[in-house]
Amino acid sequence: MSEQSFVPPERSTSAPVRVVLAGGGTAGHIAPMIATAEALGELAPGAQLACIGTSKGLETRLVPAAGLPLELVPPVPLPRKPSVDLLKVPSRLAGSIRRAGQILDEQRAQVVVGFGGYVAMPAYLAARRRGLPVVVHEGNAVPGLANKVAARFARRVLATFGSTPLPGCEQVGMPVRREINELARLGRESRARAARESFGLDPDRPTLLVTGGSQGARSINNATLAARDDLLAAGVQVLHVWGPKNFTDDMVVVTDPGSGAGYHPVAYVDGMENAYAAADMMVCRSGAGTVYEAGICGLPAIFVPLPHGNGEQERNATGLVAAGGGVLVPDGELDGPRLVREVVPRLQDRQQLQAMSQAGPALFEADAARAVARAVLECAAPEQGADHVA
Repeated sequence: MSEQSFVPPERSTSAPVRVVLAGGGTAGHIAPMIATAEALGELAPGAQLACIGTSKGLETRLVPAAGLPLELVPPVPLPRKPSVDLLKVPSRLAGSIRRAGQILDEQRAQVVVGFGGYVAMPAYLAARRRGLPVVVHEGNAVPGLANKVAARFARRVLATFGSTPLPGCEQVGMPVRREINELARLGRESRARAARESFGLDPDRPTLLVTGGSQGARSINNATLAARDDLLAAGVQVLHVWGPKNFTDDMVVVTDPGSGAGYHPVAYVDGMENAYAAADMMVCRSGAGTVYEAGICGLPAIFVPLPHGNGEQERNATGLVAAGGGVLVPDGELDGPRLVREVVPRLQDRQQLQAMSQAGPALFEADAARAVARAVLECAAPEQGADHVA
């Protein structure tokens, strides 16, 4: 079904659809939730949207900033090891389910879409008690507990990666901001010169983007510093996004006197699409959003998975690396010399770089937010009022 012809089922002349979105904690859960909400607003003008989060996550800042209403439920963290806190989980979860149910009733929700995290579990279970359709989106290649549970009764189970082990899973990609989708559609080359100039970079020089995400990554930052002089001597200019907590006032532009290449440190970038457009290659973590954005934008990447958690970051990058769009370097193996060896030969081989750039767009579909939004609208139940009992 084409985007142009899509009409929410039986809603062209009926009351606006009411959707509750659940996701919180980290940007990995919140960003796709916001992108999906934006797509819902475009596909179903007048849609009544509300987000569920907790007071502990980034959603308290990011969701209101996106112009979306946010309702809070008590957080229910799940301890990784047996402890006294583990014994408290059932009562805490029951309280969160009750509050989530109240929100669904107040919003007269017709469908619930969840993106994982602590907040998703009570929203899923409250929706199930009410017979409301549930749509699950799993961002990572390794699913979290909440989405594993909900996948058993959800109407639709959607995922960023085709390898995600959930029953009935459909690969649709990762919902990302419309600016990223626009860059993927137009191509990085169309904006490369303007983007480089906006950062004070040479518009005609090979460019390496280094980023550890919104908080930065110590191992990546340290390796880049160790590699800096060799990269510059090879004629590679560097845009290094340190992360606000890592950036200091004494970090300044450094220029190699022989090659003229410059090292440009910044605390953060407001609008990563501009950094992607400026770059020929990126060094980064392999969170699901970063992998997907690099893929659809055709940006070759050196992925350095976070060495903690359940291994999802390494799994996230596996498909794109296998397709030739990136290289995987374990965190413990990353140092200055390794970074130089991975980056310089590839940036100096335009044919290899072009092949890497073509792998991602061939593997991932852009504009996943609309695909998720369409699934949500197709699942929305007729309005049922607020007469359910938790």
